[in-house]
Amino acid sequence: MLVEHGYTVRNIEVPEADLAAETSAILEAELLVVLGGEMGVYEKEAYPFISQELSVLQQRLDAAAPVFGVCLGAQLMAEALGSPAFKGPKRDIGYRDIRVTEAGQDSPVRHVAGVPMLEWHGDHFELPSGAERLATSDAYPNEAWRLGDRALAVQFHPEVTAEMNEAWIRHNEAGLRGADELREQAARHNAAMQDASRAMFGEWLGGLS
Repeated sequence: MLVEHGYTVRNIEVPEADLAAETSAILEAELLVVLGGEMGVYEKEAYPFISQELSVLQQRLDAAAPVFGVCLGAQLMAEALGSPAFKGPKRDIGYRDIRVTEAGQDSPVRHVAGVPMLEWHGDHFELPSGAERLATSDAYPNEAWRLGDRALAVQFHPEVTAEMNEAWIRHNEAGLRGADELREQAARHNAAMQDASRAMFGEWLGGLS
């Protein structure tokens, strides 16, 4: 979708990348998409790059430069804005109903209403000051939020295709309960999730131009 909207995509993988050396490129990029990971924002001693990510995110957000965050990305964005991320009460893995708030009805997130979206996390965060909550769920309150029109964050995983879903299950199957049920959920819901995700992300990208 990024290519369809005229972007040239460059991936910066952490912790392999030297984020200090990449800071200028990250700050100057037209758009930054911050994806997920298996670590928690609070695990800074184990993962020193987290502090570097928070620093560059704070600079982008302070400059109102466009940022889209997914799962860990949403948690990093929240903490960069002064709202701590923390270990949640339970893991939430599976396709879940997302309830769009009144503010969310007037945002690109409205496209996910009524469409089960993939959750795969056990951490959460407080809503940043000045941010609008756009969606919530039974398990966690801050499923989607925005700060103005140029920072959008979602706790769920709109980017996961059916192939990615299967790869994640295989990677985690040894410690994953209900792998077969998750495969069945993906078969029922992933196609609709991808349609909703394209509508949501495409509308948001269109609003940046």
